[in-house]
Amino acid sequence: MKCRYLFICFLWMNQVGAQNMFTTAFAGISGYQGDLVPLAIDPIQSHPAGGIGFQYEFNPNFSLRAEFNYGRISGNDKYSLVNKSRNLSFTSNLGEFFLGAEYTPINLYQYKLSPYFFTGIASFKFNPFTYARNGSKITLSEFDTEGQGFYQNRQPYKLRQFSIPFGAGMLWAISDNFRVGFVVGFRKTFTDYLDDVSTTYIDADILVRNRGTNALNYAFRGRELDPSLTYPADGTTRGNPKTQDWYHFSGLTIRFRLISYREKKEEKQVRDRGRIDCPKPY
Repeated sequence: MKCRYLFICFLWMNQVGAQNMFTTAFAGISGYQGDLVPLAIDPIQSHPAGGIGFQYEFNPNFSLRAEFNYGRISGNDKYSLVNKSRNLSFTSNLGEFFLGAEYTPINLYQYKLSPYFFTGIASFKFNPFTYARNGSKITLSEFDTEGQGFYQNRQPYKLRQFSIPFGAGMLWAISDNFRVGFVVGFRKTFTDYLDDVSTTYIDADILVRNRGTNALNYAFRGRELDPSLTYPADGTTRGNPKTQDWYHFSGLTIRFRLISYREKKEEKQVRDRGRIDCPKPY
């Protein structure tokens, strides 16, 4: 689905003028900030990420970008100073389609270096999972660990969401057709469940009755560290619902200008007209 959107954007940009269009590539890291990771960018809990896309340049200062980025986010209480006994963890692959605008204040056709700023809108998909003690993969959204769907009007969270990307970076114009740069890009989401953690623990009997014993085991995993710990009482804080989760893509970017087939053909015709052919022998 995301690749189809990117292809449609490519066709549109190609029609309006390939001489103003760049193909882009991104390589760097992805990560998240939320109830299990308090830092905006935590190097310990970041992962390799990459992306491809297109950029249409309206003028030297403003451009439109369409990109698909893919990475992984995760969090683990073992790195926490305050929630280590909660012992929760999650991992999720995350892919996004991004469409936005970019502003470059310095003309890169006159100067070699400029900062740039961007914002836009993105559609992304995630699905948090963890691992049981025996190593089996557990999809957390299937267990409704905070009573989503059956407790106090808490609704199941959607695995496809929208976010607001924004960020900044530096671009170096190696030539008019080739640029490299560095970017830090944050994404404001409208969900608090990237990590499957948001509000409070629910009554243990209610959770077991609706989702089974395993749901109880994955809602609180402190007993894996200390068997003497008991499942928290109903209403005990599990996460902070007042702040939504964030994720980021940060790293290196490269951009190549595209030349359309029509322009190449016209250039060849110009060269052919200027070439003098030798007379054919009789």
